[in-house]
Amino acid sequence: MTRYTNADFTDDDSVNSVQLTGKFGISTTATHIRYHAGKSLWKQRSKLEKALLALSATLIFVIFVLACVVHTLEHRMLSAKNFHVELAEKAPCLTKDCIKISNDILQAMDTSVDPCDDFYSYSCNGWIQNNPIPDGKPQWGTFSKLDQQNQEIIKRILEKPISQMKSKAEQKAKMYYESCLDVNDTVETLGPKPMIDLLRKLGGWNISDSGFDPKKWSFQNTVQTVLNKYNIGAFFSYSVGEDDKNSSRHVLQIDQSGLTLPSRENYLNKTEHAKVLEAYLDYMTKVGILLGGEPNSTKQQMSDIIEFETKLANITTPGELRRDEESLYHQFTIAGLQERAGFIDWRKFFEHAMKVVNKKITSKQHVVVYAPEYLGNLTNLIKEYNRTAEGKIVLNNYLIWQTVKSFTGCLSKAFRDAYKGLKKALIGTEGGEEPQWRYCIQDTNNVLGFAIGAIFVREVFHQESKTQAQEMINNVRNAFTRNFKNLDWMDEETRKAAESKADDISDMIGYPDFIKDITQLDKKYEYLLVRKDAYFDNTLSINYYNLVKNLEKIDEPVNKTAWSMSPSTVNAYYTPTKNQMVLPAGILQNPFYNPKHPASLNYGGIGVVMGHELTHGFDDQGREFDKEGNLNHWWKNETIKKFKDRTKCFVGQYNKFKVNAKSVNGNRTLGENIADNGGLKAAYNAYLEYMKNQPEPLNYPGLNLNHKQLFFVAFAQIWCSAVTNETSTLQIEKDPHSPARYRVIGALSNLKEFGEEFNCKEGTRMNPKNKCEIW
Repeated sequence: MTRYTNADFTDDDSVNSVQLTGKFGISTTATHIRYHAGKSLWKQRSKLEKALLALSATLIFVIFVLACVVHTLEHRMLSAKNFHVELAEKAPCLTKDCIKISNDILQAMDTSVDPCDDFYSYSCNGWIQNNPIPDGKPQWGTFSKLDQQNQEIIKRILEKPISQMKSKAEQKAKMYYESCLDVNDTVETLGPKPMIDLLRKLGGWNISDSGFDPKKWSFQNTVQTVLNKYNIGAFFSYSVGEDDKNSSRHVLQIDQSGLTLPSRENYLNKTEHAKVLEAYLDYMTKVGILLGGEPNSTKQQMSDIIEFETKLANITTPGELRRDEESLYHQFTIAGLQERAGFIDWRKFFEHAMKVVNKKITSKQHVVVYAPEYLGNLTNLIKEYNRTAEGKIVLNNYLIWQTVKSFTGCLSKAFRDAYKGLKKALIGTEGGEEPQWRYCIQDTNNVLGFAIGAIFVREVFHQESKTQAQEMINNVRNAFTRNFKNLDWMDEETRKAAESKADDISDMIGYPDFIKDITQLDKKYEYLLVRKDAYFDNTLSINYYNLVKNLEKIDEPVNKTAWSMSPSTVNAYYTPTKNQMVLPAGILQNPFYNPKHPASLNYGGIGVVMGHELTHGFDDQGREFDKEGNLNHWWKNETIKKFKDRTKCFVGQYNKFKVNAKSVNGNRTLGENIADNGGLKAAYNAYLEYMKNQPEPLNYPGLNLNHKQLFFVAFAQIWCSAVTNETSTLQIEKDPHSPARYRVIGALSNLKEFGEEFNCKEGTRMNPKNKCEIW
């Protein structure tokens, strides 16, 4: 399938040889004709003249022969010289870096697979074979492998003496990490005591405390305590965030929430998920017994909680039906919300929440609700349960369970082991022998991510990577907007507005600047209390701290340069209300980016990531927000219709992809599929434009691929991954991303340049006749 072969050297050398022979042949032939005389002159010569002429002719012939020999030798020497010069120019790069890069690529590939049939297998089968899923992991890919490398860097720093930590924030990170490691066995010694103490503060739990009295129980007070003190999303979730229709201000937001299992399908499809539901009940029962519950009673009451959660699942709107941001946005006053969903006193609830930040709430306070129908149905469900003592016990058991399951990971090993059966049912693994320190690094990063980020950036991130990444983003953005002129479905006015929005996307690369300022970093975590040997209490403190920091924003202007992802994270994101794209330092590493790599690999790796996040600003949800980050009808109606018509192609295409006999949900994954396709195309066009002003790169040893082809291989190989069957099923039901295999196959099969570069015949799997395209 490769167009470029060593035969090109031979063909070029033959052409040059023919041209050189032709030039010398003309002059030699002319000399020979000049001495070709008639017979009459020969007869008039004397014997001496004839002898002299014969001798002269012989000498001329000898000279001629010698000239031919010299010419032939010169020609051969020149040809050999040209051949070696050309060979030196065409020869593969044989430096140490080139050999390593080539080896890494080849080790991941399976060249026995036809790239026109299955480019993912062609690019990744070797990687999957050489990288089995480690014990305890549900999946293993380039992202998770790089994340583990980052963890090792962070671990090395956190294990240094606390006196070597550069800031108080980093010292808190070290203390939190060590409390998680439980180096002094405090967690094991305490056993269930921290949770039992918490249950008493919550008013008791009928499962572990037979003295619980439903007559004295207050639904309002318990909801307020669970959500406003311990920051648990039970029944619903709320937060302070940017107002979608006025992104310069913060507003209270409420949404559906409250399921323990990851997917509503886990509850509603009882036949398919019988093992999950059985494992869930077993897990709940084990935890209840560890907290003092009687086995039979505990199992029955936990079963009642599952029944209640199933009713919640039934009124929860599935994710694929929640993709139209305009239809989700509903603004209420608190008084209006009270009329719509009166299962609690909303003004009293928010007054209770805002006390900690000294903010006042009135009935006229605006609230954005993303699930008013759910809240209305929830009101009816809670009223049904709240009218009897037995129903009140279920409601309280559910609320307390939501709190208990959130903190069992901070308790002794017996509680953590109780989860293994459910974990295996959900993702196909129980936990294996992965060291505790890895979990603790991840947990510390979630809690004090910017303190960890300061450590990570100082240790491994280089400023030139940030500079080069910014240049790449600009190139990808330019390629993306240049293509707008080719979109015949978009009207001119909308096109200009789209160009303006793309130009206004802010790029956050590597890390926020404040983490390099010790004073600012310490100020961020100034009021966070972290103590040694107090992992459970530290976790409670973190939850409360995060709630307070969120509520404080209610009267503050929106900071559109704020980050919501820690710098060491191997990921990237786009925020529509900020029109902001963020690429943390954690992902600006091999295999996504390496300053020693050629442009083909960097653009195929991190370049596509950049294009992906950029395109999110123009997917089926992101396109609804204008360049200021406001939910706004800024497209012409006819253009919107044409856009939606084109999205149907993607929905249909991805619906046909299957994993474990289950189809990918083309509606749920639509936004990510649009971003994958648009990002790939933008990055490839950016690469082609960039190479116009660059010297032709050398090929790599052992790789019979040109650099355009290597771009596509690099793209595919960032998605190389192995995954358990259970996790695959969970991804199909829950994840807004398509499975890795189809992120590669789907996007590449829609790009005509891929088919051309690999010479795939039209109609093959990787070059279908009908392609889906928006951007």
